[in-house]
Amino acid sequence: MTAHDNIADTTAIRLERPRAGVAMIVIDSPPRNQLGKEENRAFLRVLDEVEADTDLRCVVLTGTDKSWCSGANLKEQEQVTSLDDLSAYVDAPTSLGAIMTRIEQSRVPVIAAINGFTLGGGLELALCCDIRIASTNARFVCAGVNVGLILSWWRLPRVIGMGRAKEMLLSGKMYDAAKADHFGLVSSLHEPDALVPAALDLAEQIASRAPLSVENTKACATSAFDLTAKEAATLQREKFLEMAQTRDHAEALRSFIEKRPAIYERR
Repeated sequence: MTAHDNIADTTAIRLERPRAGVAMIVIDSPPRNQLGKEENRAFLRVLDEVEADTDLRCVVLTGTDKSWCSGANLKEQEQVTSLDDLSAYVDAPTSLGAIMTRIEQSRVPVIAAINGFTLGGGLELALCCDIRIASTNARFVCAGVNVGLILSWWRLPRVIGMGRAKEMLLSGKMYDAAKADHFGLVSSLHEPDALVPAALDLAEQIASRAPLSVENTKACATSAFDLTAKEAATLQREKFLEMAQTRDHAEALRSFIEKRPAIYERR
């Protein structure tokens, strides 16, 4: 088995390495791919492995069967009733919120290859990914109002705009893949069998780009809506000067002049 062969795993969160520079995280927690305490811990272990492997330059996150992710395990939540216990549940280092923060702050881009039902906290997880593409079978629900909670009100308007976001947030309706594409929630639709190959092709293309540039571009773009024009200009200048001195930039210039593909090193 080579470094880039699929790696079998018996946990609910599986890490595979289908192509050079690309990893795939598979949520395999039937029947609805919910994330309870054990799944969260497994997810965080996988993210640790991703971050530690500097050869990885892009990640695809997908699910199994008919679900992408259905969010938190509501049966576990039902057992948490006191305010102190609820606070500990929300603030736990192994919470779903902790996973979302890790994905947003990860050095590598994460592509959500949304194969099926994406509900509640699962939709929030998708919103944390850098790019979302979907199967024509995908379905989306802002389920907070359906279960007496509040979710996605901050991230969703930033992705699809306030009016469309409020429709989804306040109605709790299920939206099909075509409507999600129309709203801009996903950037492309694919037949079910073509979804993962399309995600891997995109991931491979991203992985072929200058890695330090990709990492810094992701970080800056993630913060874009929180910056004033002045702050953005200052950050752009700082990062431009930083990146202009990297081996990535020097290699890009050399490869252009020599009319050959660039060969990048992460550091």
